[in-house]
Amino acid sequence: MAKNPTVADAQLILQLYDLRRESELRKARSWWLTEFWPANADDFIKVSSAMGTQENAWLRQASSYWSMAASLVLHGTLNADLFLQPTNSGEMYFILAKVHPFLKELREKIGDPNLFLNIEKVINSSKFSRERLTFTIKRVETMREKRKAKS
Repeated sequence: MAKNPTVADAQLILQLYDLRRESELRKARSWWLTEFWPANADDFIKVSSAMGTQENAWLRQASSYWSMAASLVLHGTLNADLFLQPTNSGEMYFILAKVHPFLKELREKIGDPNLFLNIEKVINSSKFSRERLTFTIKRVETMREKRKAKS
């Protein structure tokens, strides 16, 4: 049984929120949410291989932020139920949902079986968060279809 959230958990959630407000991370998060719409593993690899570009930095910054935050939960430093609330980590679900359809292929092509693994593990740790990911995947697919229709 999971422990109840503590004042320390609440403080850590607020610290994670403050980190998300840092100007460059804010740009990275905005890019992930509004501009970066990989359709397949190759689209992702194109950006991840473009070292020295702003997009590459943003890709790494936002994904590593959420992986780091998820690792705090996986190692018992932060209460999982509190962290996994959409108000605290909804963006993490969105990022995983964007790569979820081709995550296995992406890991194989990059040669990194641990890519997005912390995020995946923490989301798979509860029924609530698995259902939230399913909801978010459907939402992302709808958004992809609307983007295609506008093109």
